[in-house]
Amino acid sequence: MTVDVVNEQNKKVGSVNLDPKIFGERANTGLIWEAVVYQNAVDRRGTHATKTRGLVSGSGNKPWRQKGTGRARTGDIRNPIWRKGGTVFGPQPRSYGYAMPRKMRRGALRAALSQRISENSVTVVDKLALGEVKTKLAGELLDRLGVSRSVLMVDVRPDNKLLLSVRNIEGVRLVGMTHVTARDVIESSSVITTQAAIEALQEVLAQ
Repeated sequence: MTVDVVNEQNKKVGSVNLDPKIFGERANTGLIWEAVVYQNAVDRRGTHATKTRGLVSGSGNKPWRQKGTGRARTGDIRNPIWRKGGTVFGPQPRSYGYAMPRKMRRGALRAALSQRISENSVTVVDKLALGEVKTKLAGELLDRLGVSRSVLMVDVRPDNKLLLSVRNIEGVRLVGMTHVTARDVIESSSVITTQAAIEALQEVLAQ
């Protein structure tokens, strides 16, 4: 499988050979879905918290004596059955992350990239860099490459100037090759990757 390599002016400057066993897989939507759910769970911030009876403000004294008043017995005003009392079994801070086998994660990434390649939505460039930090220049680069604003850019080591320039463009993400996930690929309608990054990915995904 041969894919053209273009420069920043969208002119062909070479080609790269991709293994069809890696980038020509059938779209495994079930595996991709599992990878997306896994990534969402890992990224979820479990910072929710409710106050138990031990955390609610208020006196710990017994409101009235145990017997003789005719009222129901009670120990303190922070009792969960009282108004403004503590919460029973409410959400507490926790991690929603769980383990997903490495082979499954790599398989999902292979399937996602294969799907984008079959749709001709992957552009391979010789390099991704800007001379200065400027969002306008980043937008012009995307226009020359003929991609939509929903795009994932992948490089081995992202150029810092380009990273600062694209972060203000909605729907555009620049990530390092080691951090790209199946969710990143699926959530973007187009993928722009450097030749070095796609070749490095091919080595990793072949394992």
